[in-house]
Amino acid sequence: MNTTRRLIIPGLFTALAFVCLVGLGIWQLERLHEKEALLARIAERLEQAPVALPAESEWAALAPSDYDYRKVTLTGRFLQQRETHLFSFIAKGERGDTIPGYMVFTPLVLENGATVIINRGFVPEALKDQSLRTAGQLEGPVSITGLMRAPEKRGLFTPADSIEKNIYFTRDAKILAEALNLPRVAAFTIDADETPVPGGAPLGGQTIVSVPNNHLQYALTWFALALALLGVFVAFVRKAGTRAA
Repeated sequence: MNTTRRLIIPGLFTALAFVCLVGLGIWQLERLHEKEALLARIAERLEQAPVALPAESEWAALAPSDYDYRKVTLTGRFLQQRETHLFSFIAKGERGDTIPGYMVFTPLVLENGATVIINRGFVPEALKDQSLRTAGQLEGPVSITGLMRAPEKRGLFTPADSIEKNIYFTRDAKILAEALNLPRVAAFTIDADETPVPGGAPLGGQTIVSVPNNHLQYALTWFALALALLGVFVAFVRKAGTRAA
């Protein structure tokens, strides 16, 4: 078998791998442009003044990109007996220590009878029980200002929700509405702002607005691997040619 024939199969595998690596790099560049557009949209919406919540008739037509991080105001009555808890944690102190606890999600019934689920904010594990923070269980009509949030997608390693313990792991109004048997519920949720709550709990204003953007580094890594693979193949070809000589 001559040298050229011996290089066919390695060459084909190298070409396939090279194309895949370059393709991954290009995909990361596309994701970079998408992420930059997302960050610009978030920054713009955070600077805007609050607007009225879209009418219920508009909810079904809203795409997440239409409303995510939009600042809105709304008025309604909390269904305190149907409070739910999303496992979470917050950073505290100069060292950035984390405190485990829950985001408190409570349905808010609007004047027209429709429901929007509100993320009222964070409580530590010790205050999960409502009876320990009765001052914050607001009764009667309340006005909320906050950010509209799109549903979260469940990850591959996301724990299963525990309906029995009223503990959830993804922010998804549909899942909460089904568990609470609530009709006419918006597909989005609202993260309440930092307006103080009597008793100090829940602690609002917990929206994470810093979105990681590492796609350029990822793209450069894939392109570097593609070049390294090409270099290895060239070295392999030279070595094979030397042996044949």
